Amino acid sequence: MKSSAAHSTPLELYLLAGEVAGLPAGSYRYDPAEHGLTRTVRGNLRPALARAALNQSWIAEAPAAVVIAAVPRRSTRKYGERGIHYVHIEVGHAGQNLLLQATALGLGGTIVGAFDDAAVQRLLELPAGEHPLAILPVGYPR
Repeated sequence: MKSSAAHSTPLELYLLAGEVAGLPAGSYRYDPAEHGLTRTVRGNLRPALARAALNQSWIAEAPAAVVIAAVPRRSTRKYGERGIHYVHIEVGHAGQNLLLQATALGLGGTIVGAFDDAAVQRLLELPAGEHPLAILPVGYPR
């Protein structure tokens, strides 16, 4: 069962792995149909992500980060401009679910909204029409 408005699935999730056991450093797009990851960019992107997040250096220290991006037109096709509201609601729900799962695994995380959108788009090589909306660094609490 799809849970997004009009089954539009506007969200795209990217895992930026740096220090994740069994996963080479890089950016990975989550494929919900396969419940798997596809590497999109090679290398440790966390320092560049921290710079794009207005030099919040602590982001580079997290072993991994999830970037939630969206393709708003998937929702606005059916709902017009109102679809933008639904996209933002879904980002909040997805972020909350990721943080709840992180907590269940003994990890910590937070949502970061302060970043240069264009810099994150370039870093992750996002396709046209896809926009980053949230960054969730995840790691072991200190």
